[in-house]
Order: sequence, then C-alpha cells, then structure tokens
Amino acid sequence: MFHFIKHRKIWYIISLLVIVPGLVSLVLQGLNLGIDFTGGNLVEVRMSRDVAIQQVRDVVEDLGYGASRNVQKSGQDIYLIRTRELTEEESAKLIAALEDKLGQMVLLRNERVGPVIGRELTTKAILALVIASALMLVYITFRFEFKQGVAAVLALLHDTLVVIGIFSIFQIEVDSAFVAAILTIIGYSINDTIIIFDRIRENLKMRKKGETLEDLVNISLWQTLTRSINTVLTVVFVLVALFFLGGTTIKSFVLAMLIGVTSGAYSSIFNASPIWVDLKLLENKGK
Repeated sequence: MFHFIKHRKIWYIISLLVIVPGLVSLVLQGLNLGIDFTGGNLVEVRMSRDVAIQQVRDVVEDLGYGASRNVQKSGQDIYLIRTRELTEEESAKLIAALEDKLGQMVLLRNERVGPVIGRELTTKAILALVIASALMLVYITFRFEFKQGVAAVLALLHDTLVVIGIFSIFQIEVDSAFVAAILTIIGYSINDTIIIFDRIRENLKMRKKGETLEDLVNISLWQTLTRSINTVLTVVFVLVALFFLGGTTIKSFVLAMLIGVTSGAYSSIFNASPIWVDLKLLENKGK
C-alpha cells in the first residue's frame, strides 16, 4: 500500500512549485482585472434586425475594446457591451462600427462605470474569506481539534493561492464571477477535508497498539480515497462540459472552478492531513 504520509514532503514541494510562481507573478504583474474592478463603459443597444451575439462580439474585439465575453444579450435584439473606459471619440467609433457592420440600431445608453463597486466587491470578498475561514476553524476545533482546524484552513489557503496564481501567470481576466468561484471552491474543498478528518477520528478510537500516527492517517486516506476521487470527477465532468458548451460569458468562472476543485481534492488528501500529522508530531516532540 502506497504511503501518502511518509512522502508528504514531496506533496509540499509540488504545492510550492505551483504556488511560488503564482506569488511571483502577482508581485510582478498582478491580476488582469476586468471592468468590474477597474471601471469602464457600459453600452446598451437595440438592433433593428436579428443579429447573432457573436457578430457583436467580433466588432468589439476587432476594435480592441474588450473581451468577447463582455458582450451579453439582455432581451429581444438588445445587447449589453462592457468595455474599458472609452473616450468620446472611441465611443463614436464603436457605434459607427456596429451600425456599419450590423445595420441600423438604437443607442439606449452609453455610460461610464466607476471602479467603486469593484473596490467594494474586493473588500467584501476578502472579508467573507476571513470570516468563513475563522468560522471553519471554530467549527473544526469544536468537532475535532484545533490543529485539524489549522490544517484545514491552510489547505483552503493553498487552493485560493493556486487559482489566483494561475490566473495571474496567464493573465486571465478577473471579474465578479471570479470572486464567486473562489468562495464556492472554499466551500467545496472544506467538505472533502472534513470527510477525511472524520475517518481519522473514527480510526483513532480503534487505534491498534503500536500503530504510528502516520500509518493510521495513511489508512484513513486510503479508506476515503475512492469517495474523494469519484466526487471530484463527477464535478469535473460537469465543469468541462460547461467550459466547452456553456458560452464565453461563464468561461472564466468555470475555469476557476475547474482549477479550484482539482486543487481542493489534492489539498484535502496531500496537504491537510499531512500538515495535521506534522503539527501532532511537533506537539508530541515538545512534550
């Protein structure tokens, strides 16, 4: 039987090899923030004839005013176009290009959106992350023990840094949906970790004489491994289908979920439990 715990330093190194480049990228180039965070223009138009949404996206992309997923259909022949902040000349150029390539239309609104909402969203997201982590720490401490709570929160931090780091490295645009993805990933990841910790607690009650903590945790991981793999695969299958068939507007959200769910499965198995083992060994060594 392969021993996960005895090879835990390898899992730590793998995690660092993913996280460290992401942190370096965050320092050097940051995140590619969308207009939800930086501000921009919101243009709403009504077409006089039936137009495919991809045609509108092509016009916006050809002008270099924004990503294609920033164009959405909001009603019968009505389209919402979110762009970077445009000058009056650029706005006129966009309207002219739409009319020239797609026919007559009615401009319903063209207004600038400030980054205030983005700052507020960022603040609330960070606050939600801190509160959720604190509540999880309290809950796990109450149900299991404090060290397992610390290990679980560190695993959640691992998943968050992996997703943010990859988005920074590849400069994938970040919008409000990305924040929702991060919070969803945290909720998903902690669930798998709790299942493993619950099995460890059960096995501790039936611990055999002379059985080491590393061996006990390794057995617990093997007992929950099939469930962990099956659960993550069912979610991944759905996310892959959504990524290719769900349209451009949700691609960044689905991509973040794919990375986060995979990282969450990894951290629950290869990080949370090994970290707890190391914390227990340090405690025993101190005694």
